[in-house]
Amino acid sequence: MAAESGDLWVFGYGSLMWRPGFRFRERHLASLHGFHRSLCVFSHVHRGTPDNPGLVLGLARGGRCRGVAFAVEAGDADATLAYLREREQVTSVYIERRVALRLDDGRNVRAVTYVADRDHPQYAGRLPTEDLLRLVRQGIGISGANPDYVRATHEQLIAIGVSDPILAGLATRLVEGGAAQIPSGPS
Repeated sequence: MAAESGDLWVFGYGSLMWRPGFRFRERHLASLHGFHRSLCVFSHVHRGTPDNPGLVLGLARGGRCRGVAFAVEAGDADATLAYLREREQVTSVYIERRVALRLDDGRNVRAVTYVADRDHPQYAGRLPTEDLLRLVRQGIGISGANPDYVRATHEQLIAIGVSDPILAGLATRLVEGGAAQIPSGPS
């Protein structure tokens, strides 16, 4: 079924891809230009605490991000936005943005997504490999263990045909106890 013009589009690049938590009419692979997926946000709630932060994904400036776009019926838009704001903006580390996406079927849509706020104290920026691993290993929050988040996101990326060497390296090291090398660079 095609999305109606009054539908809300939502772009997921992390856990929203595999656990959206809202009803949707359509699900498509999509590309966002001008941002890339990055483990750049200290998690103080969902995958860590202020004393033992985890690390979660955010959209950082530059590059391109492949993810999943969801079409939400117009009648569900307000409830979906309320849910997303409660989930994604609990500590205000993300900025809600409307962005242009290219869907896998060739359509261009505008979607809501959440970009990491570089001025927020929870913005981690680019971290060395060992810091990524340490933070992910220690993080446990209200949504569960941080290693589970990294593995589930990595598995979803594989399922949609996206290669992310940093998440792949982390997922391997989390399973093997640290033997694999994690490439550096944007995720």
